Amino acid sequence: MRRTSRIMATQFLSGGKAKRGPGWLRRSVATATAVALSLALALPAHAQGRVAVVRDAEIETLLKDYANPIFKAAGLKTSRVQIVLVNDPSFNAFVDGQRMFINTGALADSTVPNEIIGVIAHEAGHLAGGHQQRLREQIATAQTLSIVGSLLGIGALAAGSISGSDTGAQAGGALITATPTLAQRNLLSYRRSEEMNADQAAARYLNATGQSMQGMLTTFQRFSRSLSLSGVQVDPYQISHPLPRERIALLEELARKSKHFDARDPAALNERHQLMRAKIAAYTGGAQAVVRMFSADRGSLAARYGEAIATDLSGNSAASLQKLDALIREQPNNAYFHEFRGEVLLKLRRSDEAIKAFGQALKLDRSKSPLIRARLGFALVASGQPGNMNRAIEELRVALQAEPDNFNAYRHLSQAYGQAGDIANAELAMAEGNFRAGNRREARAFAARALQKLPKGSPGSIRANDILTIGN
Repeated sequence: MRRTSRIMATQFLSGGKAKRGPGWLRRSVATATAVALSLALALPAHAQGRVAVVRDAEIETLLKDYANPIFKAAGLKTSRVQIVLVNDPSFNAFVDGQRMFINTGALADSTVPNEIIGVIAHEAGHLAGGHQQRLREQIATAQTLSIVGSLLGIGALAAGSISGSDTGAQAGGALITATPTLAQRNLLSYRRSEEMNADQAAARYLNATGQSMQGMLTTFQRFSRSLSLSGVQVDPYQISHPLPRERIALLEELARKSKHFDARDPAALNERHQLMRAKIAAYTGGAQAVVRMFSADRGSLAARYGEAIATDLSGNSAASLQKLDALIREQPNNAYFHEFRGEVLLKLRRSDEAIKAFGQALKLDRSKSPLIRARLGFALVASGQPGNMNRAIEELRVALQAEPDNFNAYRHLSQAYGQAGDIANAELAMAEGNFRAGNRREARAFAARALQKLPKGSPGSIRANDILTIGN
Protein backbone atom coordinates (compact mmCIF):
# COMPACT_ATOMS: atom_id res chain seq x y z
CA MET A 1 0.00 0.00 0.00
CA ARG A 2 1.46 3.32 -1.01
CA ARG A 3 1.52 6.35 1.22
CA THR A 4 2.17 9.97 0.32
CA SER A 5 4.81 11.64 2.46
CA ARG A 6 5.54 15.32 2.81
CA ILE A 7 8.39 16.14 0.49
CA MET A 8 11.00 18.55 1.72
CA ALA A 9 13.25 19.28 -1.23
CA THR A 10 10.34 18.18 -3.36
CA GLN A 11 7.40 20.54 -2.93
CA PHE A 12 3.72 19.76 -3.33
CA LEU A 13 2.24 22.95 -4.75
CA SER A 14 -1.45 22.32 -5.40
CA GLY A 15 -3.29 19.66 -3.48
CA GLY A 16 -6.60 17.93 -3.99
CA LYS A 17 -7.34 14.49 -5.23
CA ALA A 18 -8.72 14.31 -8.74
CA LYS A 19 -12.08 12.67 -9.17
CA ARG A 20 -12.58 10.37 -12.11
CA GLY A 21 -15.56 8.73 -13.66
CA PRO A 22 -17.00 7.44 -16.90
CA GLY A 23 -19.29 10.46 -17.08
CA TRP A 24 -16.38 12.80 -17.83
CA LEU A 25 -16.58 12.40 -21.58
CA ARG A 26 -20.33 12.82 -21.69
CA ARG A 27 -19.99 16.07 -19.76
CA SER A 28 -17.21 17.13 -22.11
CA VAL A 29 -19.49 16.72 -25.12
CA ALA A 30 -22.11 18.81 -23.40
CA THR A 31 -19.89 21.57 -22.05
CA ALA A 32 -17.00 21.59 -24.52
CA THR A 33 -14.50 22.32 -21.75
CA ALA A 34 -12.31 19.25 -21.29
CA VAL A 35 -9.55 19.18 -23.90
CA ALA A 36 -6.69 17.19 -22.40
CA LEU A 37 -5.17 14.36 -24.41
CA SER A 38 -3.71 11.51 -22.40
CA LEU A 39 -1.48 8.54 -23.06
CA ALA A 40 -3.21 5.87 -21.00
CA LEU A 41 -6.57 4.19 -21.40
CA ALA A 42 -7.78 5.86 -18.22
CA LEU A 43 -9.11 9.39 -18.30
CA PRO A 44 -6.61 12.13 -17.37
CA ALA A 45 -6.19 12.78 -13.68
CA HIS A 46 -7.17 16.43 -14.02
CA ALA A 47 -10.44 15.76 -15.84
CA GLN A 48 -12.25 16.84 -12.70
CA GLY A 49 -10.67 18.74 -9.83
CA ARG A 50 -7.07 19.82 -9.29
CA VAL A 51 -4.00 17.68 -9.65
CA ALA A 52 -1.34 17.50 -6.94
CA VAL A 53 1.78 18.95 -8.50
CA VAL A 54 5.26 17.95 -7.32
CA ARG A 55 8.40 20.05 -7.69
CA ASP A 56 11.87 18.49 -7.59
CA ALA A 57 15.04 19.84 -9.21
CA GLU A 58 16.62 16.42 -9.80
CA ILE A 59 13.59 14.89 -11.49
CA GLU A 60 12.75 17.99 -13.52
CA THR A 61 16.29 18.25 -14.87
CA LEU A 62 16.31 14.58 -15.85
CA LEU A 63 12.98 14.87 -17.67
CA LYS A 64 14.21 17.93 -19.55
CA ASP A 65 17.24 15.93 -20.67
CA TYR A 66 14.87 13.23 -21.89
CA ALA A 67 12.55 15.68 -23.60
CA ASN A 68 14.78 18.25 -25.28
CA PRO A 69 16.01 16.05 -28.18
CA ILE A 70 12.43 14.83 -28.74
CA PHE A 71 11.04 18.37 -28.71
CA LYS A 72 13.69 19.46 -31.19
CA ALA A 73 12.80 16.57 -33.53
CA ALA A 74 9.11 17.50 -33.19
CA GLY A 75 9.76 21.16 -34.01
CA LEU A 76 8.70 22.28 -30.53
CA LYS A 77 10.48 25.08 -28.68
CA THR A 78 11.88 23.60 -25.49
CA SER A 79 11.46 26.90 -23.64
CA ARG A 80 7.72 26.93 -24.32
CA VAL A 81 6.77 23.41 -23.20
CA GLN A 82 6.63 22.94 -19.43
CA ILE A 83 6.90 19.44 -17.96
CA VAL A 84 4.86 19.10 -14.78
CA LEU A 85 5.11 16.25 -12.25
CA VAL A 86 1.81 14.92 -10.90
CA ASN A 87 1.63 13.10 -7.57
CA ASP A 88 -0.35 10.11 -8.81
CA PRO A 89 0.64 6.42 -8.56
CA SER A 90 -0.91 5.42 -11.90
CA PHE A 91 1.10 5.07 -15.11
CA ASN A 92 -0.17 8.04 -17.11
CA ALA A 93 0.78 11.25 -18.90
CA PHE A 94 -1.22 13.93 -20.66
CA VAL A 95 -0.92 17.38 -22.24
CA ASP A 96 -2.91 20.52 -21.63
CA GLY A 97 -2.00 23.77 -23.34
CA GLN A 98 1.79 23.96 -23.53
CA ARG A 99 2.21 21.76 -20.47
CA MET A 100 3.03 18.07 -20.39
CA PHE A 101 1.96 16.29 -17.20
CA ILE A 102 3.71 13.06 -16.16
CA ASN A 103 2.61 11.02 -13.16
CA THR A 104 5.16 10.02 -10.55
CA GLY A 105 3.71 6.51 -10.88
CA ALA A 106 4.87 6.37 -14.48
CA LEU A 107 8.37 7.39 -13.46
CA ALA A 108 8.53 4.86 -10.63
CA ASP A 109 7.17 1.97 -12.71
CA SER A 110 9.42 2.57 -15.72
CA THR A 111 12.50 0.38 -15.43
CA VAL A 112 14.61 2.21 -18.04
CA PRO A 113 14.74 5.78 -19.40
CA ASN A 114 13.53 4.67 -22.83
CA GLU A 115 10.06 3.91 -21.48
CA ILE A 116 9.57 7.49 -20.28
CA ILE A 117 11.24 8.89 -23.39
CA GLY A 118 8.63 6.98 -25.41
CA VAL A 119 5.86 8.51 -23.31
CA ILE A 120 7.29 11.99 -23.87
CA ALA A 121 7.57 11.32 -27.60
CA HIS A 122 3.91 10.29 -27.75
CA GLU A 123 2.75 13.40 -25.87
CA ALA A 124 4.99 15.56 -28.06
CA GLY A 125 3.10 14.10 -31.01
CA HIS A 126 -0.11 15.54 -29.57
CA LEU A 127 1.49 18.96 -29.10
CA ALA A 128 3.16 19.08 -32.50
CA GLY A 129 -0.01 17.83 -34.22
CA GLY A 130 -2.18 20.56 -32.70
CA HIS A 131 -4.51 17.84 -31.43
CA GLN A 132 -5.91 19.92 -28.58
CA GLN A 133 -7.24 22.65 -30.85
CA ARG A 134 -8.72 20.04 -33.16
CA LEU A 135 -10.26 18.29 -30.17
CA ARG A 136 -11.93 21.55 -29.15
CA GLU A 137 -13.39 21.78 -32.65
CA GLN A 138 -14.55 18.16 -32.49
CA ILE A 139 -16.19 18.74 -29.10
CA ALA A 140 -18.00 21.77 -30.54
CA THR A 141 -19.13 19.67 -33.50
CA ALA A 142 -20.32 16.89 -31.20
CA GLN A 143 -22.16 19.42 -29.07
CA THR A 144 -23.88 20.85 -32.15
CA LEU A 145 -24.79 17.37 -33.40
CA SER A 146 -26.27 16.52 -30.03
CA ILE A 147 -28.36 19.71 -29.92
CA VAL A 148 -29.59 19.40 -33.50
CA GLY A 149 -30.43 15.74 -32.98
CA SER A 150 -32.40 16.58 -29.85
CA LEU A 151 -34.35 19.29 -31.69
CA LEU A 152 -35.18 16.83 -34.47
CA GLY A 153 -36.31 14.35 -31.85
CA ILE A 154 -38.56 16.94 -30.22
CA GLY A 155 -39.95 17.78 -33.65
CA ALA A 156 -40.73 14.12 -34.28
CA LEU A 157 -42.46 13.86 -30.94
CA ALA A 158 -44.55 16.92 -31.71
CA ALA A 159 -45.50 15.58 -35.13
CA GLY A 160 -46.50 12.27 -33.61
CA SER A 161 -48.62 14.04 -31.04
CA ILE A 162 -50.44 16.13 -33.63
CA SER A 163 -51.11 13.15 -35.88
CA GLY A 164 -51.99 10.91 -32.99
CA SER A 165 -49.31 8.46 -34.16
CA ASP A 166 -47.65 6.38 -31.43
CA THR A 167 -45.00 5.28 -33.94
CA GLY A 168 -43.92 8.86 -34.58
CA ALA A 169 -43.63 9.55 -30.86
CA GLN A 170 -41.58 6.39 -30.30
CA ALA A 171 -39.25 7.28 -33.17
CA GLY A 172 -38.75 10.76 -31.77
CA GLY A 173 -37.90 9.38 -28.35
CA ALA A 174 -35.42 6.97 -29.89
CA LEU A 175 -33.77 9.81 -31.82
CA ILE A 176 -33.33 11.90 -28.67
CA THR A 177 -31.82 8.90 -26.90
CA ALA A 178 -29.51 7.91 -29.75
CA THR A 179 -28.13 11.29 -30.78
CA PRO A 180 -25.92 11.97 -27.73
CA THR A 181 -24.52 8.44 -28.06
CA LEU A 182 -23.80 9.05 -31.73
CA ALA A 183 -22.09 12.35 -30.94
CA GLN A 184 -20.04 10.67 -28.21
CA ARG A 185 -18.98 7.84 -30.53
CA ASN A 186 -17.96 10.30 -33.23
CA LEU A 187 -15.82 12.18 -30.73
CA LEU A 188 -14.30 8.99 -29.33
CA SER A 189 -13.50 7.81 -32.86
CA TYR A 190 -11.75 11.10 -33.55
CA ARG A 191 -9.71 10.77 -30.37
CA ARG A 192 -8.69 7.20 -31.20
CA SER A 193 -7.38 8.36 -34.57
CA GLU A 194 -5.38 11.15 -32.95
CA GLU A 195 -3.85 8.68 -30.49
CA MET A 196 -2.69 6.52 -33.39
CA ASN A 197 -1.30 9.62 -35.11
CA ALA A 198 0.60 10.52 -31.94
CA ASP A 199 2.05 7.00 -31.81
CA GLN A 200 3.31 7.32 -35.37
CA ALA A 201 4.74 10.77 -34.68
CA ALA A 202 6.53 9.38 -31.60
CA ALA A 203 8.12 6.70 -33.79
CA ARG A 204 9.46 9.41 -36.12
CA TYR A 205 10.92 11.43 -33.24
CA LEU A 206 12.60 8.39 -31.72
CA ASN A 207 14.13 7.43 -35.05
CA ALA A 208 15.30 11.01 -35.64
CA THR A 209 17.07 11.01 -32.26
CA GLY A 210 18.56 7.53 -32.69
CA GLN A 211 16.50 5.98 -29.89
CA SER A 212 14.68 2.68 -29.62
CA MET A 213 10.93 2.11 -29.72
CA GLN A 214 11.17 -0.74 -27.23
CA GLY A 215 10.12 1.52 -24.37
CA MET A 216 6.85 2.40 -26.09
CA LEU A 217 6.17 -1.26 -26.78
CA THR A 218 6.80 -2.11 -23.13
CA THR A 219 4.38 0.60 -22.03
CA PHE A 220 1.50 -0.61 -24.19
CA GLN A 221 2.19 -4.24 -23.35
CA ARG A 222 1.78 -3.20 -19.72
CA PHE A 223 -1.62 -1.69 -20.53
CA SER A 224 -2.64 -4.84 -22.39
CA ARG A 225 -1.72 -7.04 -19.43
CA SER A 226 -3.65 -4.75 -17.08
CA LEU A 227 -6.78 -5.11 -19.17
CA SER A 228 -6.41 -8.88 -19.39
CA LEU A 229 -5.91 -9.25 -15.65
CA SER A 230 -8.87 -7.00 -14.86
CA GLY A 231 -11.24 -9.34 -16.72
CA VAL A 232 -13.11 -6.34 -18.11
CA GLN A 233 -14.70 -6.65 -21.54
CA VAL A 234 -14.00 -3.37 -23.32
CA ASP A 235 -16.34 -2.00 -25.98
CA PRO A 236 -13.90 -0.51 -28.54
CA TYR A 237 -16.52 2.08 -29.50
CA GLN A 238 -16.82 3.38 -25.94
CA ILE A 239 -13.19 4.29 -25.25
CA SER A 240 -11.13 7.29 -26.30
CA HIS A 241 -7.91 5.37 -27.05
CA PRO A 242 -7.15 2.46 -29.37
CA LEU A 243 -7.06 -0.92 -27.67
CA PRO A 244 -3.51 -1.86 -26.58
CA ARG A 245 -3.34 -4.79 -29.00
CA GLU A 246 -4.03 -2.41 -31.90
CA ARG A 247 -1.30 -0.04 -30.76
CA ILE A 248 1.17 -2.84 -30.16
CA ALA A 249 0.57 -4.20 -33.67
CA LEU A 250 1.19 -0.76 -35.18
CA LEU A 251 4.26 -0.07 -33.05
CA GLU A 252 5.79 -3.47 -33.78
CA GLU A 253 5.39 -2.80 -37.48
CA LEU A 254 7.06 0.60 -37.14
CA ALA A 255 9.76 -0.81 -34.86
CA ARG A 256 10.79 -3.44 -37.38
CA LYS A 257 11.52 -0.65 -39.84
CA SER A 258 13.76 1.23 -37.39
CA LYS A 259 17.50 0.72 -37.44
CA HIS A 260 17.63 1.91 -33.82
CA PHE A 261 15.41 -0.78 -32.33
CA ASP A 262 18.31 -2.39 -30.44
CA ALA A 263 19.71 0.93 -29.19
CA ARG A 264 20.26 1.07 -25.42
CA ASP A 265 20.15 3.97 -22.98
CA PRO A 266 23.60 5.27 -21.91
CA ALA A 267 24.74 3.82 -18.59
CA ALA A 268 25.00 7.25 -16.95
CA LEU A 269 21.44 8.13 -17.98
CA ASN A 270 20.14 4.82 -16.66
CA GLU A 271 21.85 5.44 -13.32
CA ARG A 272 20.14 8.83 -13.03
CA HIS A 273 16.84 7.14 -13.86
CA GLN A 274 17.29 4.64 -11.04
CA LEU A 275 18.19 7.43 -8.59
CA MET A 276 14.96 9.18 -9.58
CA ARG A 277 12.93 6.01 -9.02
CA ALA A 278 14.57 5.50 -5.63
CA LYS A 279 13.65 9.03 -4.56
CA ILE A 280 10.02 8.59 -5.59
CA ALA A 281 9.84 5.20 -3.85
CA ALA A 282 11.24 6.66 -0.62
CA TYR A 283 8.82 9.57 -0.57
CA THR A 284 5.73 7.61 -1.53
CA GLY A 285 6.32 4.29 0.21
CA GLY A 286 9.21 4.66 2.63
CA ALA A 287 12.03 2.19 3.22
CA GLN A 288 9.91 -0.85 2.37
CA ALA A 289 9.09 0.54 -1.08
CA VAL A 290 12.79 1.12 -1.75
CA VAL A 291 13.61 -2.45 -0.70
CA ARG A 292 10.90 -3.84 -2.97
CA MET A 293 12.03 -1.75 -5.93
CA PHE A 294 15.70 -2.73 -5.61
CA SER A 295 15.37 -6.22 -4.12
CA ALA A 296 17.67 -7.63 -6.80
CA ASP A 297 20.43 -5.08 -6.09
CA ARG A 298 20.25 -3.83 -2.50
CA GLY A 299 23.78 -2.45 -2.68
CA SER A 300 23.28 -0.26 -5.76
CA LEU A 301 23.81 3.49 -5.62
CA ALA A 302 20.10 4.08 -6.20
CA ALA A 303 19.03 1.68 -3.44
CA ARG A 304 21.36 3.37 -0.96
CA TYR A 305 20.13 6.82 -2.04
CA GLY A 306 16.53 5.78 -1.48
CA GLU A 307 17.50 4.30 1.89
CA ALA A 308 19.16 7.56 2.95
CA ILE A 309 16.04 9.55 2.02
CA ALA A 310 13.71 7.09 3.72
CA THR A 311 15.86 7.16 6.86
CA ASP A 312 15.49 10.94 7.07
CA LEU A 313 11.74 10.80 6.45
CA SER A 314 11.39 8.25 9.26
CA GLY A 315 12.84 10.81 11.68
CA ASN A 316 16.45 9.69 11.93
CA SER A 317 18.18 12.61 10.21
CA ALA A 318 21.53 11.98 11.88
CA ALA A 319 21.73 8.45 10.43
CA SER A 320 20.55 9.77 7.08
CA LEU A 321 23.38 12.30 7.05
CA GLN A 322 25.94 9.53 7.54
CA LYS A 323 24.51 7.62 4.60
CA LEU A 324 24.48 10.73 2.41
CA ASP A 325 28.10 11.51 3.28
CA ALA A 326 29.05 8.01 2.12
CA LEU A 327 27.22 8.60 -1.17
CA ILE A 328 28.97 11.95 -1.65
CA ARG A 329 32.37 10.35 -1.09
CA GLU A 330 31.43 8.00 -3.92
CA GLN A 331 30.01 10.72 -6.20
CA PRO A 332 31.29 14.11 -4.99
CA ASN A 333 29.95 15.94 -8.04
CA ASN A 334 26.34 14.80 -7.72
CA ALA A 335 24.48 18.08 -7.15
CA TYR A 336 21.37 16.39 -5.76
CA PHE A 337 23.22 14.47 -3.07
CA HIS A 338 24.44 17.85 -1.80
CA GLU A 339 20.96 19.32 -2.16
CA PHE A 340 19.37 16.63 -0.01
CA ARG A 341 22.24 16.91 2.44
CA GLY A 342 21.29 20.56 2.83
CA GLU A 343 17.73 19.57 3.67
CA VAL A 344 18.89 17.10 6.31
CA LEU A 345 21.21 19.69 7.85
CA LEU A 346 18.32 22.14 8.09
CA LYS A 347 16.38 19.54 10.06
CA LEU A 348 19.36 19.13 12.33
CA ARG A 349 19.43 22.94 12.81
CA ARG A 350 22.92 23.19 11.33
CA SER A 351 22.06 26.10 9.05
CA ASP A 352 25.64 27.23 8.34
CA GLU A 353 26.49 23.78 6.98
CA ALA A 354 23.18 23.69 5.11
CA ILE A 355 24.08 26.97 3.39
CA LYS A 356 27.35 25.44 2.20
CA ALA A 357 25.59 22.26 1.04
CA PHE A 358 22.99 24.16 -1.01
CA GLY A 359 25.71 26.45 -2.38
CA GLN A 360 27.68 23.39 -3.53
CA ALA A 361 24.55 21.87 -5.03
CA LEU A 362 23.85 25.04 -6.99
CA LYS A 363 27.44 25.19 -8.18
CA LEU A 364 27.32 21.58 -9.43
CA ASP A 365 23.82 21.77 -10.90
CA ARG A 366 24.30 22.56 -14.58
CA SER A 367 20.63 23.53 -14.93
CA LYS A 368 21.00 26.12 -12.13
CA SER A 369 17.58 25.13 -10.86
CA PRO A 370 15.69 28.00 -9.24
CA LEU A 371 14.34 25.45 -6.77
CA ILE A 372 17.83 24.82 -5.38
CA ARG A 373 18.56 28.56 -5.34
CA ALA A 374 15.34 29.17 -3.43
CA ARG A 375 16.33 26.53 -0.86
CA LEU A 376 19.71 28.25 -0.50
CA GLY A 377 17.83 31.47 0.15
CA PHE A 378 15.71 29.77 2.78
CA ALA A 379 18.78 28.31 4.50
CA LEU A 380 20.23 31.84 4.71
CA VAL A 381 16.97 33.07 6.26
CA ALA A 382 16.86 30.09 8.65
CA SER A 383 20.31 30.99 9.96
CA GLY A 384 18.79 34.05 11.62
CA GLN A 385 22.05 35.93 11.11
CA PRO A 386 21.48 39.58 10.06
CA GLY A 387 24.58 39.44 7.87
CA ASN A 388 22.97 36.71 5.74
CA MET A 389 19.74 38.56 4.95
CA ASN A 390 20.95 40.65 2.01
CA ARG A 391 22.35 37.55 0.34
CA ALA A 392 19.11 35.68 1.10
CA ILE A 393 17.10 38.46 -0.54
CA GLU A 394 19.34 38.37 -3.61
CA GLU A 395 19.19 34.58 -3.99
CA LEU A 396 15.42 34.51 -3.56
CA ARG A 397 14.84 37.37 -5.98
CA VAL A 398 16.97 35.64 -8.64
CA ALA A 399 15.04 32.40 -8.07
CA LEU A 400 11.73 34.23 -8.45
CA GLN A 401 12.85 35.92 -11.65
CA ALA A 402 13.28 32.44 -13.14
CA GLU A 403 10.11 31.03 -11.52
CA PRO A 404 7.74 33.82 -10.52
CA ASP A 405 5.02 31.47 -9.26
CA ASN A 406 6.94 29.86 -6.38
CA PHE A 407 4.79 30.85 -3.40
CA ASN A 408 7.19 29.42 -0.81
CA ALA A 409 10.00 31.55 -2.22
CA TYR A 410 7.87 34.70 -1.78
CA ARG A 411 7.15 33.68 1.80
CA HIS A 412 10.85 33.21 2.54
CA LEU A 413 11.66 36.49 0.77
CA SER A 414 9.16 38.22 3.03
CA GLN A 415 10.87 36.69 6.06
CA ALA A 416 14.26 37.88 4.81
CA TYR A 417 13.01 41.44 4.33
CA GLY A 418 11.38 41.30 7.75
CA GLN A 419 14.61 40.20 9.46
CA ALA A 420 16.43 42.95 7.57
CA GLY A 421 13.97 45.51 8.98
CA ASP A 422 12.31 46.29 5.62
CA ILE A 423 8.68 45.72 6.57
CA ALA A 424 7.29 47.47 3.48
CA ASN A 425 8.97 45.08 1.08
CA ALA A 426 8.20 42.15 3.38
CA GLU A 427 4.50 42.91 2.97
CA LEU A 428 4.89 43.56 -0.75
CA ALA A 429 6.53 40.13 -1.19
CA MET A 430 3.55 38.48 0.51
CA ALA A 431 1.17 40.53 -1.63
CA GLU A 432 2.92 39.35 -4.80
CA GLY A 433 3.07 35.73 -3.66
CA ASN A 434 -0.60 35.60 -2.73
CA PHE A 435 -1.58 37.39 -5.94
CA ARG A 436 0.22 34.85 -8.09
CA ALA A 437 -1.22 31.98 -6.03
CA GLY A 438 -4.73 33.29 -6.69
CA ASN A 439 -5.35 34.36 -3.08
CA ARG A 440 -6.70 37.77 -4.09
CA ARG A 441 -8.16 38.80 -0.71
CA GLU A 442 -4.85 38.18 1.10
CA ALA A 443 -2.96 39.84 -1.75
CA ARG A 444 -5.04 43.03 -1.43
CA ALA A 445 -4.60 43.12 2.34
CA PHE A 446 -0.80 42.87 2.13
CA ALA A 447 -0.65 45.30 -0.80
CA ALA A 448 -2.68 47.89 1.13
CA ARG A 449 -0.33 47.67 4.10
CA ALA A 450 2.74 47.82 1.86
CA LEU A 451 1.38 50.87 0.03
CA GLN A 452 1.17 52.81 3.30
CA LYS A 453 4.91 52.28 3.91
CA LEU A 454 6.48 52.42 0.43
CA PRO A 455 7.69 55.74 -1.02
CA LYS A 456 5.07 57.29 -3.30
CA GLY A 457 5.88 56.69 -6.97
CA SER A 458 8.47 53.98 -6.24
CA PRO A 459 8.37 50.75 -8.29
CA GLY A 460 7.19 48.90 -5.19
CA SER A 461 4.30 51.27 -4.57
CA ILE A 462 3.25 51.08 -8.23
CA ARG A 463 3.21 47.28 -8.05
CA ALA A 464 1.25 47.32 -4.77
CA ASN A 465 -1.31 49.65 -6.35
CA ASP A 466 -1.52 47.35 -9.40
CA ILE A 467 -2.31 44.39 -7.14
CA LEU A 468 -5.01 46.42 -5.40
CA THR A 469 -6.52 47.51 -8.72
CA ILE A 470 -6.36 44.14 -10.49
CA GLY A 471 -7.53 42.28 -7.40
CA ASN A 472 -10.81 44.19 -7.22
